[in-house]
Amino acid sequence: LPLLLEATLLQLASGSHHPFYNGFYYNHIMNDKGNGHEKVVYFNGAKLVVETPKDPVYSSSGANVTLPCRYRYEPDLEGKHKIRIKWSKLRDDYTKEQDVLVAIGKTYVAFGDFRGRAHLHQTGRREASLVVSDVRLQDDGKYRCEVIDGLEDESDVVDLRLQGIVFPYQPPRGQYRLNFHEAERVCQEQGAVIATFSQLFQAWSEGLDWCNAGWLADGTVQYPIRLPRKPCGGLHLAPGIRSYGPRHRHLHRFDVFCFSSALRGEVFYLDRPAGMTLEEAKQACQDAGAEIARVGHLYSAWKFLGLDRCDAGWLADGSIRYPIAKPRANCGPAEPGVRSFGFPSKGRFGVFCYKER
Repeated sequence: LPLLLEATLLQLASGSHHPFYNGFYYNHIMNDKGNGHEKVVYFNGAKLVVETPKDPVYSSSGANVTLPCRYRYEPDLEGKHKIRIKWSKLRDDYTKEQDVLVAIGKTYVAFGDFRGRAHLHQTGRREASLVVSDVRLQDDGKYRCEVIDGLEDESDVVDLRLQGIVFPYQPPRGQYRLNFHEAERVCQEQGAVIATFSQLFQAWSEGLDWCNAGWLADGTVQYPIRLPRKPCGGLHLAPGIRSYGPRHRHLHRFDVFCFSSALRGEVFYLDRPAGMTLEEAKQACQDAGAEIARVGHLYSAWKFLGLDRCDAGWLADGSIRYPIAKPRANCGPAEPGVRSFGFPSKGRFGVFCYKER
C-alpha cells in the first residue's frame, strides 16, 4: 500500500508536456549564469499555510487524543486539490523522524506502533488532524503535520504531552548500576518508560529534587536540584537541572528517571496478620484477580488517585514502599511522597496489588 501511494503521487506530479498544475503558477526564466539553461521559479500567486496549536495538547495513557492541524491558501484557492498529508513523530533533537501516517485523499496507511491506532480526522474543510487511540507512554512528544500540494510543502509541529509523573529508580543491586539499555528495560519492567528531558524539567518545576544522576531518553545523564547543596553540584550553583551531558550507552552506568502516566485500573493494599513473603504476596494478588503492583503503578496511584497508605507493602521488583498523600506523624517526612524501605532480603509485609478495569 505505501508503494501504491507513492506511485500515485508520482503520477499526479508528472507530465510529459506540461508541468503539474495545482493552482500555483510557475514562470520559466533564464538562470543567473546566463548559459542558456532554464530553471523553474515559483511565482507567488498563492501561499500554502499549515497551522497547529501553539500550546501543548494534553492526554493520558489509554485515552484517545486528537492533534489538530489545518491548512489554507493565501489568497484562497477554489476547487479540489490532490493533497498529500504526512504525520511524523520527532525526536527531542529533531535529528530523526518516526513515520506515523501518510494519506492521499481518503486513502491512508499508518506505520509501526501506530498501525491500527492512528487515522485522520477530516470532518472540516482543509483539515488534516491526527487521531491517536489507546495512547501509550511512548506517544509523548512532538509531531509534525506536513501538507504537500504538488511542489508546495509546508508543515507545523504539535506537542503531545501525557499527564504523568517522573520518578527516580535504581535496581536492587544498588546505585549507578545501569547502562542506558538496562535503564530503558527496568523502566518498562516498572510499568513506565524512560523519561525525556522535558518530562524531567516539568517534574523539577513541580518540586522534584534528587541528587543521584540518571539516564534520560536522549542518552544524556542529568538530575534535578531545587535546593542547592554541597554534594549536589555545590552551594554556588542556582537551582536547576544538572547535566553530565551525553554518556556512552554501553559503558557508563547510572540510575534512571522513569515516566508513568495515569492508570487504567486501581492499586489496592492487602495484608495478613503475620504479613507475607514476596512470593506469598504475589500469590495473594493473583488470588484477588490482580497482579502485584509495579513501582510505576504505585507512583501513578499516589499522583493521580491520591492513594494514601501508611503501611509498607511489597512491589513486583522486590522493594518495600508506601504512598503518603497526607503527611502525618509516624508516616515519614513532612512532605507527600512515595516512601521506600529498599529491597529487604527477608521479612513479612503487606502487598500493593494492581487490577485493570
